[in-house]
Amino acid sequence: MRSPRFLRGLRVRLIFGFLLVSMAGVAAATVAGYATARSSLLAADQNSAVAEVRQRVTALAPDLTYPPDQPSLDALAAQLPVGATVVYHDLRSPETPLDPVISPELQAAVRTRSRVEAQQVGTSKGPALVIGMPVLTRQLSGTSVPSGLEVYVVHDLSAIQQQINAQARMAWLTGVLAVPLAVLVALLSARGVLRPVRELRRATVRLSDGDLTARLQVRGNDELAELASTFNNSAAELERIVAELRRMEADSRRFVADVSHELRTPLSAMIAVTDILEGEASRMPDNAARSARLLVGETRRLTRLVEDLIEVSRFDAGSAQLVQEDVDVGEAVRATLDARRWTEAVQLELPDGLFARLDRRRLDIIVANLVGNALRHGRPPVSAVLRDTENWIELEVTDHGPGLRPEVLPHVFDRFYKADAVRTRSESSGLGLAIAQANARLHGGDIQAGNRPEGGARFVLRLPRHNDTSGPIEL
Repeated sequence: MRSPRFLRGLRVRLIFGFLLVSMAGVAAATVAGYATARSSLLAADQNSAVAEVRQRVTALAPDLTYPPDQPSLDALAAQLPVGATVVYHDLRSPETPLDPVISPELQAAVRTRSRVEAQQVGTSKGPALVIGMPVLTRQLSGTSVPSGLEVYVVHDLSAIQQQINAQARMAWLTGVLAVPLAVLVALLSARGVLRPVRELRRATVRLSDGDLTARLQVRGNDELAELASTFNNSAAELERIVAELRRMEADSRRFVADVSHELRTPLSAMIAVTDILEGEASRMPDNAARSARLLVGETRRLTRLVEDLIEVSRFDAGSAQLVQEDVDVGEAVRATLDARRWTEAVQLELPDGLFARLDRRRLDIIVANLVGNALRHGRPPVSAVLRDTENWIELEVTDHGPGLRPEVLPHVFDRFYKADAVRTRSESSGLGLAIAQANARLHGGDIQAGNRPEGGARFVLRLPRHNDTSGPIEL
Protein backbone atom coordinates (compact mmCIF):
# COMPACT_ATOMS: atom_id res chain seq x y z
CA MET A 1 0.00 0.00 0.00
CA ARG A 2 1.45 3.38 -1.00
CA SER A 3 2.02 6.04 1.63
CA PRO A 4 -0.05 9.26 1.51
CA ARG A 5 1.12 11.83 -1.00
CA PHE A 6 2.18 14.40 1.60
CA LEU A 7 4.56 11.84 3.12
CA ARG A 8 6.21 11.35 -0.27
CA GLY A 9 6.88 15.06 -0.76
CA LEU A 10 10.41 16.38 -1.06
CA ARG A 11 9.84 18.80 1.84
CA VAL A 12 8.93 16.00 4.25
CA ARG A 13 11.84 13.87 3.09
CA LEU A 14 14.29 16.74 3.53
CA ILE A 15 13.02 17.48 7.04
CA PHE A 16 13.21 13.81 7.99
CA GLY A 17 16.71 13.64 6.57
CA PHE A 18 17.88 16.67 8.54
CA LEU A 19 16.27 15.31 11.69
CA LEU A 20 17.87 11.90 11.28
CA VAL A 21 21.30 13.44 10.77
CA SER A 22 20.80 15.81 13.70
CA MET A 23 19.56 13.08 16.00
CA ALA A 24 22.38 10.78 14.95
CA GLY A 25 24.87 13.54 15.75
CA VAL A 26 23.25 14.26 19.12
CA ALA A 27 23.16 10.56 19.98
CA ALA A 28 26.80 10.10 18.97
CA ALA A 29 27.87 13.14 20.99
CA THR A 30 25.84 11.97 23.99
CA VAL A 31 27.29 8.46 23.91
CA ALA A 32 30.82 9.77 23.43
CA GLY A 33 30.40 12.28 26.25
CA TYR A 34 28.97 9.65 28.54
CA ALA A 35 31.80 7.24 27.82
CA THR A 36 34.45 9.93 28.31
CA ALA A 37 32.92 11.21 31.55
CA ARG A 38 32.49 7.69 32.92
CA SER A 39 36.04 6.74 32.06
CA SER A 40 37.56 9.91 33.54
CA LEU A 41 35.51 9.76 36.74
CA LEU A 42 36.28 6.10 37.31
CA ALA A 43 39.96 6.62 36.57
CA ALA A 44 40.22 9.57 38.96
CA ASP A 45 38.37 7.75 41.73
CA GLN A 46 40.41 4.59 41.20
CA ASN A 47 43.71 6.49 41.31
CA SER A 48 42.63 8.24 44.47
CA ALA A 49 41.59 4.98 46.16
CA VAL A 50 44.78 3.17 45.09
CA ALA A 51 46.94 6.04 46.32
CA GLU A 52 45.19 6.04 49.70
CA VAL A 53 45.60 2.26 50.14
CA ARG A 54 49.23 2.36 49.04
CA GLN A 55 49.94 5.22 51.44
CA ARG A 56 48.29 3.40 54.33
CA VAL A 57 50.01 0.07 53.64
CA THR A 58 53.38 1.74 53.09
CA ALA A 59 53.06 3.47 56.44
CA LEU A 60 52.13 0.27 58.31
CA ALA A 61 54.39 -2.25 56.57
CA PRO A 62 57.68 -1.37 58.42
CA ASP A 63 56.10 -2.25 61.78
CA LEU A 64 55.21 -5.80 60.70
CA THR A 65 57.28 -8.82 61.68
CA TYR A 66 57.86 -11.61 59.21
CA PRO A 67 56.51 -14.08 58.91
CA PRO A 68 53.37 -12.46 60.37
CA ASP A 69 51.03 -14.47 62.56
CA GLN A 70 47.26 -14.28 62.76
CA PRO A 71 47.16 -11.56 65.39
CA SER A 72 49.49 -9.42 63.22
CA LEU A 73 47.18 -9.87 60.23
CA ASP A 74 44.17 -8.95 62.33
CA ALA A 75 45.91 -5.87 63.69
CA LEU A 76 46.92 -4.73 60.16
CA ALA A 77 43.38 -5.26 58.83
CA ALA A 78 41.96 -3.22 61.71
CA GLN A 79 44.11 -0.23 60.71
CA LEU A 80 42.97 -0.34 57.06
CA PRO A 81 39.63 0.94 55.67
CA VAL A 82 36.53 -0.96 56.71
CA GLY A 83 36.15 -4.18 54.75
CA ALA A 84 39.89 -4.65 54.10
CA THR A 85 41.23 -8.20 53.97
CA VAL A 86 44.84 -9.18 54.60
CA VAL A 87 46.17 -12.48 53.26
CA TYR A 88 49.46 -14.22 53.93
CA HIS A 89 49.74 -17.61 52.30
CA ASP A 90 47.17 -19.70 54.22
CA LEU A 91 46.50 -17.06 56.87
CA ARG A 92 43.69 -14.59 56.41
CA SER A 93 42.28 -11.75 58.44
CA PRO A 94 38.74 -12.23 59.82
CA GLU A 95 36.16 -12.75 57.05
CA THR A 96 34.07 -9.73 56.11
CA PRO A 97 30.83 -9.49 54.11
CA LEU A 98 32.88 -8.31 51.14
CA ASP A 99 35.22 -11.29 51.01
CA PRO A 100 33.24 -13.14 48.26
CA VAL A 101 33.91 -10.29 45.77
CA ILE A 102 37.65 -10.97 45.91
CA SER A 103 37.97 -13.29 42.97
CA PRO A 104 40.66 -15.95 42.53
CA GLU A 105 41.64 -14.29 39.24
CA LEU A 106 42.45 -11.04 41.05
CA GLN A 107 44.48 -12.85 43.70
CA ALA A 108 46.44 -14.73 41.06
CA ALA A 109 47.19 -11.48 39.20
CA VAL A 110 48.45 -9.79 42.36
CA ARG A 111 50.71 -12.73 43.24
CA THR A 112 52.17 -13.30 39.82
CA ARG A 113 52.63 -9.67 38.76
CA SER A 114 53.63 -8.31 42.18
CA ARG A 115 51.85 -5.00 41.53
CA VAL A 116 48.66 -3.20 42.37
CA GLU A 117 45.65 -4.65 40.54
CA ALA A 118 42.06 -3.38 40.48
CA GLN A 119 38.84 -5.03 39.39
CA GLN A 120 35.29 -3.62 39.18
CA VAL A 121 32.64 -5.87 40.66
CA GLY A 122 29.00 -5.72 41.54
CA THR A 123 27.78 -6.04 45.13
CA SER A 124 24.45 -5.94 46.85
CA LYS A 125 25.06 -2.26 47.60
CA GLY A 126 26.06 -1.38 44.06
CA PRO A 127 29.25 -1.23 41.99
CA ALA A 128 32.56 -1.48 43.77
CA LEU A 129 36.29 -1.48 43.03
CA VAL A 130 38.42 -4.26 44.52
CA ILE A 131 42.04 -3.14 44.93
CA GLY A 132 44.71 -5.81 45.44
CA MET A 133 48.24 -4.82 46.58
CA PRO A 134 51.27 -6.93 47.46
CA VAL A 135 53.34 -5.81 50.48
CA LEU A 136 57.00 -5.51 49.55
CA THR A 137 60.00 -5.89 51.87
CA ARG A 138 63.36 -4.26 51.30
CA GLN A 139 66.43 -6.44 51.25
CA LEU A 140 69.88 -5.45 52.49
CA SER A 141 70.85 -4.98 48.87
CA GLY A 142 68.20 -2.25 48.58
CA THR A 143 65.86 -4.14 46.34
CA SER A 144 62.19 -4.72 47.19
CA VAL A 145 60.76 -8.20 46.96
CA PRO A 146 57.26 -9.55 47.62
CA SER A 147 56.80 -10.54 51.24
CA GLY A 148 53.89 -12.87 50.48
CA LEU A 149 51.57 -10.50 52.31
CA GLU A 150 48.63 -9.20 50.28
CA VAL A 151 46.09 -6.51 51.07
CA TYR A 152 42.66 -6.35 49.43
CA VAL A 153 40.41 -3.33 49.88
CA VAL A 154 36.85 -3.01 48.48
CA HIS A 155 36.16 0.60 47.46
CA ASP A 156 32.49 1.62 47.06
CA LEU A 157 31.68 3.22 43.63
CA SER A 158 28.03 4.10 44.31
CA ALA A 159 28.72 7.82 44.64
CA ILE A 160 30.74 7.87 41.43
CA GLN A 161 28.02 5.90 39.63
CA GLN A 162 25.45 8.45 40.76
CA GLN A 163 27.55 11.24 39.28
CA ILE A 164 27.90 9.30 36.04
CA ASN A 165 24.14 8.69 35.88
CA ALA A 166 23.47 12.36 36.53
CA GLN A 167 25.77 13.38 33.69
CA ALA A 168 24.13 10.82 31.40
CA ARG A 169 20.68 12.21 32.19
CA MET A 170 21.92 15.72 31.54
CA ALA A 171 23.43 14.65 28.21
CA TRP A 172 20.22 12.98 27.05
CA LEU A 173 18.16 15.96 28.23
CA THR A 174 20.41 18.22 26.18
CA GLY A 175 19.85 15.94 23.20
CA VAL A 176 16.08 16.08 23.63
CA LEU A 177 16.15 19.86 23.93
CA ALA A 178 18.21 19.97 20.72
CA VAL A 179 15.37 18.33 18.74
CA PRO A 180 13.27 21.54 18.38
CA LEU A 181 16.38 23.39 17.25
CA ALA A 182 17.08 20.61 14.74
CA VAL A 183 13.48 20.87 13.48
CA LEU A 184 13.85 24.63 13.06
CA VAL A 185 17.13 24.22 11.19
CA ALA A 186 15.54 21.50 9.03
CA LEU A 187 12.57 23.72 8.17
CA LEU A 188 14.79 26.65 7.25
CA SER A 189 17.12 24.46 5.22
CA ALA A 190 14.22 22.72 3.44
CA ARG A 191 12.66 26.08 2.67
CA GLY A 192 15.90 27.35 1.20
CA VAL A 193 16.27 24.25 -0.96
CA LEU A 194 12.63 23.91 -2.01
CA ARG A 195 11.92 27.53 -2.89
CA PRO A 196 13.88 27.36 -6.16
CA VAL A 197 12.34 23.94 -6.85
CA ARG A 198 8.80 25.32 -6.39
CA GLU A 199 9.62 28.29 -8.61
CA LEU A 200 10.98 25.88 -11.23
CA ARG A 201 7.78 23.82 -11.03
CA ARG A 202 5.57 26.91 -11.48
CA ALA A 203 7.65 28.09 -14.42
CA THR A 204 7.54 24.63 -15.99
CA VAL A 205 3.73 24.52 -15.63
CA ARG A 206 3.47 27.94 -17.29
CA LEU A 207 5.75 26.76 -20.07
CA SER A 208 3.71 23.58 -20.60
CA ASP A 209 0.53 25.71 -20.73
CA GLY A 210 1.99 27.67 -23.62
CA ASP A 211 3.45 30.68 -21.79
CA LEU A 212 6.84 30.80 -23.48
CA THR A 213 7.82 33.93 -21.54
CA ALA A 214 8.14 31.97 -18.26
CA ARG A 215 11.53 32.61 -16.65
CA LEU A 216 13.22 32.04 -13.28
CA GLN A 217 15.04 34.57 -11.12
CA VAL A 218 18.68 33.51 -10.75
CA ARG A 219 19.95 33.85 -7.17
CA GLY A 220 23.51 33.15 -6.10
CA ASN A 221 26.12 30.99 -7.78
CA ASP A 222 25.28 27.50 -6.54
CA GLU A 223 23.92 24.47 -8.41
CA LEU A 224 20.32 25.70 -8.11
CA ALA A 225 21.33 29.01 -9.66
CA GLU A 226 22.95 27.10 -12.53
CA LEU A 227 19.75 25.08 -12.93
CA ALA A 228 17.67 28.27 -13.09
CA SER A 229 20.04 29.77 -15.65
CA THR A 230 19.89 26.59 -17.75
CA PHE A 231 16.08 26.63 -17.61
CA ASN A 232 15.98 30.27 -18.73
CA ASN A 233 18.32 29.53 -21.64
CA SER A 234 16.22 26.51 -22.65
CA ALA A 235 12.97 28.50 -22.42
CA ALA A 236 14.45 31.33 -24.49
CA GLU A 237 15.66 28.89 -27.13
CA LEU A 238 12.27 27.15 -27.15
CA GLU A 239 10.51 30.49 -27.54
CA ARG A 240 12.77 31.36 -30.47
CA ILE A 241 12.21 27.99 -32.16
CA VAL A 242 8.43 28.10 -31.66
CA ALA A 243 8.27 31.65 -33.01
CA GLU A 244 10.27 30.56 -36.05
CA LEU A 245 8.06 27.51 -36.58
CA ARG A 246 4.92 29.62 -36.26
CA ARG A 247 6.30 32.11 -38.76
CA MET A 248 7.17 29.32 -41.17
CA GLU A 249 3.76 27.71 -40.68
CA ALA A 250 2.00 31.02 -41.27
CA ASP A 251 4.09 31.58 -44.40
CA SER A 252 3.26 28.07 -45.61
CA ARG A 253 -0.46 28.51 -44.98
CA ARG A 254 -0.45 31.91 -46.65
CA PHE A 255 1.41 30.44 -49.62
CA VAL A 256 -1.09 27.59 -49.98
CA ALA A 257 -4.02 29.99 -49.67
CA ASP A 258 -2.53 32.43 -52.18
CA VAL A 259 -1.69 29.72 -54.69
CA SER A 260 -5.12 28.12 -54.32
CA HIS A 261 -6.92 31.40 -54.89
CA GLU A 262 -4.69 32.28 -57.83
CA LEU A 263 -5.48 28.91 -59.42
CA ARG A 264 -9.24 29.44 -59.30
CA THR A 265 -9.33 31.83 -62.25
CA PRO A 266 -7.36 29.68 -64.73
CA LEU A 267 -9.18 26.60 -63.47
CA SER A 268 -12.52 28.21 -64.20
CA ALA A 269 -11.41 28.74 -67.78
CA MET A 270 -10.07 25.21 -67.97
CA ILE A 271 -13.35 23.79 -66.68
CA ALA A 272 -15.22 25.63 -69.44
CA VAL A 273 -12.84 24.21 -72.02
CA THR A 274 -13.00 20.68 -70.61
CA ASP A 275 -16.81 20.79 -70.71
CA ILE A 276 -16.57 21.46 -74.44
CA LEU A 277 -13.92 18.76 -74.88
CA GLU A 278 -16.07 16.25 -73.02
CA GLY A 279 -18.98 16.95 -75.35
CA GLU A 280 -16.77 16.63 -78.45
CA ALA A 281 -14.84 13.54 -77.25
CA SER A 282 -17.34 11.14 -78.83
CA ARG A 283 -16.59 12.58 -82.30
CA MET A 284 -12.81 12.49 -81.89
CA PRO A 285 -10.44 9.70 -82.95
CA ASP A 286 -9.80 7.10 -80.24
CA ASN A 287 -6.42 8.44 -79.12
CA ALA A 288 -7.65 12.03 -79.07
CA ALA A 289 -10.84 11.01 -77.25
CA ARG A 290 -8.86 9.17 -74.54
CA SER A 291 -6.58 12.16 -74.11
CA ALA A 292 -9.54 14.54 -73.90
CA ARG A 293 -11.31 12.41 -71.29
CA LEU A 294 -8.06 12.10 -69.29
CA LEU A 295 -7.64 15.88 -69.41
CA VAL A 296 -11.23 16.38 -68.25
CA GLY A 297 -10.80 14.00 -65.32
CA GLU A 298 -7.50 15.48 -64.19
CA THR A 299 -8.82 19.03 -64.50
CA ARG A 300 -11.84 18.20 -62.35
CA ARG A 301 -9.57 16.45 -59.86
CA LEU A 302 -7.32 19.51 -59.72
CA THR A 303 -10.38 21.71 -59.25
CA ARG A 304 -11.56 19.63 -56.29
CA LEU A 305 -8.05 19.72 -54.79
CA VAL A 306 -7.90 23.50 -55.08
CA GLU A 307 -11.35 23.87 -53.52
CA ASP A 308 -10.26 21.61 -50.65
CA LEU A 309 -7.07 23.62 -50.16
CA ILE A 310 -9.06 26.84 -50.05
CA GLU A 311 -11.35 25.32 -47.44
CA VAL A 312 -8.36 24.18 -45.39
CA SER A 313 -6.79 27.63 -45.63
CA ARG A 314 -9.98 29.15 -44.17
CA PHE A 315 -9.72 26.88 -41.14
CA ASP A 316 -6.02 27.60 -40.79
CA ALA A 317 -6.61 31.32 -40.97
CA GLY A 318 -9.39 31.07 -38.37
CA SER A 319 -11.90 32.63 -40.75
CA ALA A 320 -14.26 29.65 -41.07
CA GLN A 321 -17.71 30.70 -39.81
CA LEU A 322 -21.07 29.02 -39.45
CA VAL A 323 -24.18 30.25 -41.24
CA GLN A 324 -26.78 28.53 -39.12
CA GLU A 325 -30.38 27.77 -39.85
CA ASP A 326 -32.96 25.22 -38.78
CA VAL A 327 -32.32 22.21 -40.99
CA ASP A 328 -34.30 19.01 -41.48
CA VAL A 329 -31.27 16.74 -41.27
CA GLY A 330 -32.84 13.75 -43.02
CA GLU A 331 -33.97 15.90 -45.93
CA ALA A 332 -30.52 17.57 -46.12
CA VAL A 333 -28.73 14.20 -46.27
CA ARG A 334 -31.05 12.99 -49.05
CA ALA A 335 -30.41 16.21 -50.96
CA THR A 336 -26.66 15.69 -50.72
CA LEU A 337 -26.94 12.14 -52.08
CA ASP A 338 -29.40 13.14 -54.81
CA ALA A 339 -27.10 15.93 -56.02
CA ARG A 340 -24.30 13.38 -56.49
CA ARG A 341 -26.54 10.58 -57.81
CA TRP A 342 -25.66 8.31 -54.89
CA THR A 343 -29.18 7.64 -53.66
CA GLU A 344 -29.46 4.27 -55.41
CA ALA A 345 -26.06 3.14 -54.05
CA VAL A 346 -26.81 3.86 -50.38
CA GLN A 347 -29.28 2.21 -48.00
CA LEU A 348 -30.98 5.02 -46.10
CA GLU A 349 -32.71 5.20 -42.73
CA LEU A 350 -33.48 8.89 -42.52
CA PRO A 351 -36.55 9.70 -40.43
CA ASP A 352 -38.24 12.98 -41.24
CA GLY A 353 -38.72 15.80 -38.79
CA LEU A 354 -35.27 15.65 -37.12
CA PHE A 355 -34.41 19.33 -37.03
CA ALA A 356 -31.13 20.84 -35.85
CA ARG A 357 -29.57 24.28 -36.06
CA LEU A 358 -26.74 23.74 -38.54
CA ASP A 359 -24.83 25.21 -41.47
CA ARG A 360 -26.43 23.42 -44.43
CA ARG A 361 -23.44 23.90 -46.75
CA ARG A 362 -20.99 22.48 -44.22
CA LEU A 363 -23.34 19.58 -43.44
CA ASP A 364 -23.37 18.82 -47.17
CA ILE A 365 -19.55 18.75 -47.19
CA ILE A 366 -19.44 16.38 -44.19
CA VAL A 367 -22.01 13.95 -45.60
CA ALA A 368 -20.47 14.00 -49.08
CA ASN A 369 -17.04 13.16 -47.71
CA LEU A 370 -18.25 10.37 -45.41
CA VAL A 371 -20.50 8.68 -47.97
CA GLY A 372 -18.06 9.26 -50.84
CA ASN A 373 -15.26 7.72 -48.79
CA ALA A 374 -17.41 4.64 -48.10
CA LEU A 375 -18.37 4.27 -51.78
CA ARG A 376 -14.81 4.64 -53.03
CA HIS A 377 -12.91 2.54 -50.51
CA GLY A 378 -15.52 0.21 -49.02
CA ARG A 379 -17.81 -2.41 -50.47
CA PRO A 380 -21.57 -2.32 -50.91
CA PRO A 381 -23.98 -2.13 -49.38
CA VAL A 382 -23.23 1.31 -47.92
CA SER A 383 -25.77 2.51 -45.40
CA ALA A 384 -26.55 5.87 -43.76
CA VAL A 385 -28.63 5.75 -40.56
CA LEU A 386 -29.85 8.89 -38.79
CA ARG A 387 -30.70 8.83 -35.09
CA ASP A 388 -31.37 11.50 -32.49
CA THR A 389 -31.30 12.07 -28.75
CA GLU A 390 -32.55 14.99 -26.70
CA ASN A 391 -29.51 17.13 -27.46
CA TRP A 392 -27.69 15.37 -30.30
CA ILE A 393 -28.18 13.91 -33.75
CA GLU A 394 -26.05 11.04 -35.03
CA LEU A 395 -25.47 9.98 -38.62
CA GLU A 396 -23.84 6.56 -38.94
CA VAL A 397 -22.22 5.71 -42.30
CA THR A 398 -21.06 2.10 -42.74
CA ASP A 399 -19.88 -0.19 -45.50
CA HIS A 400 -19.10 -3.90 -45.87
CA GLY A 401 -15.50 -3.61 -46.99
CA PRO A 402 -12.35 -4.80 -45.21
CA GLY A 403 -12.56 -2.00 -42.66
CA LEU A 404 -9.81 0.20 -41.29
CA ARG A 405 -6.56 -1.42 -40.24
CA PRO A 406 -5.39 -0.71 -36.66
CA GLU A 407 -2.40 1.31 -37.89
CA VAL A 408 -4.71 3.43 -40.05
CA LEU A 409 -7.28 4.40 -37.42
CA PRO A 410 -5.16 7.07 -35.65
CA HIS A 411 -4.50 8.84 -38.98
CA VAL A 412 -7.79 8.74 -40.90
CA PHE A 413 -8.43 12.45 -40.22
CA ASP A 414 -4.86 13.57 -41.00
CA ARG A 415 -4.27 15.80 -43.98
CA PHE A 416 -3.19 14.09 -47.20
CA TYR A 417 -3.23 10.70 -45.45
CA LYS A 418 -4.08 7.73 -47.66
CA ALA A 419 -4.37 4.29 -46.14
CA ASP A 420 -3.14 2.66 -49.33
CA ALA A 421 0.17 4.08 -50.51
CA VAL A 422 -0.50 2.84 -54.09
CA ARG A 423 -3.59 5.10 -54.37
CA THR A 424 -1.52 8.25 -54.80
CA ARG A 425 -3.35 9.00 -58.07
CA SER A 426 -6.86 8.33 -56.83
CA GLU A 427 -9.63 10.91 -57.08
CA SER A 428 -9.32 11.51 -53.34
CA SER A 429 -7.09 14.41 -52.31
CA GLY A 430 -6.49 13.07 -48.79
CA LEU A 431 -8.18 16.17 -47.35
CA GLY A 432 -11.84 15.13 -47.37
CA LEU A 433 -12.04 13.48 -43.97
CA ALA A 434 -9.86 16.19 -42.39
CA ILE A 435 -12.25 18.84 -43.72
CA ALA A 436 -15.28 16.84 -42.56
CA GLN A 437 -13.81 16.55 -39.05
CA ALA A 438 -13.04 20.28 -38.93
CA ASN A 439 -16.61 21.15 -40.02
CA ALA A 440 -18.08 18.82 -37.40
CA ARG A 441 -15.98 20.43 -34.67
CA LEU A 442 -16.91 23.88 -35.92
CA HIS A 443 -20.49 22.89 -35.08
CA GLY A 444 -19.41 21.70 -31.62
CA GLY A 445 -19.61 18.04 -32.66
CA ASP A 446 -17.20 15.32 -33.73
CA ILE A 447 -16.68 12.32 -36.03
CA GLN A 448 -15.64 8.93 -34.70
CA ALA A 449 -13.97 6.37 -36.96
CA GLY A 450 -13.94 2.64 -36.33
CA ASN A 451 -15.01 -0.76 -37.62
CA ARG A 452 -18.23 -2.73 -37.44
CA PRO A 453 -18.03 -5.97 -35.39
CA GLU A 454 -19.16 -7.94 -38.42
CA GLY A 455 -16.72 -6.16 -40.76
CA GLY A 456 -16.52 -2.90 -42.64
CA ALA A 457 -15.67 0.69 -41.74
CA ARG A 458 -17.97 2.76 -39.52
CA PHE A 459 -18.04 6.56 -39.23
CA VAL A 460 -20.38 8.27 -36.75
CA LEU A 461 -21.10 11.99 -37.07
CA ARG A 462 -22.38 13.63 -33.85
CA LEU A 463 -23.76 17.17 -34.00
CA PRO A 464 -25.62 19.19 -31.36
CA ARG A 465 -29.26 19.89 -32.11
CA HIS A 466 -29.08 23.40 -30.67
CA ASN A 467 -25.73 24.87 -31.62
CA ASP A 468 -24.59 28.34 -30.65
CA THR A 469 -21.01 27.86 -31.87
CA SER A 470 -19.97 30.58 -34.24
CA GLY A 471 -16.26 31.07 -33.60
CA PRO A 472 -13.35 29.92 -35.76
CA ILE A 473 -11.66 26.56 -35.36
CA GLU A 474 -8.29 25.27 -36.50
CA LEU A 475 -8.11 22.17 -38.66
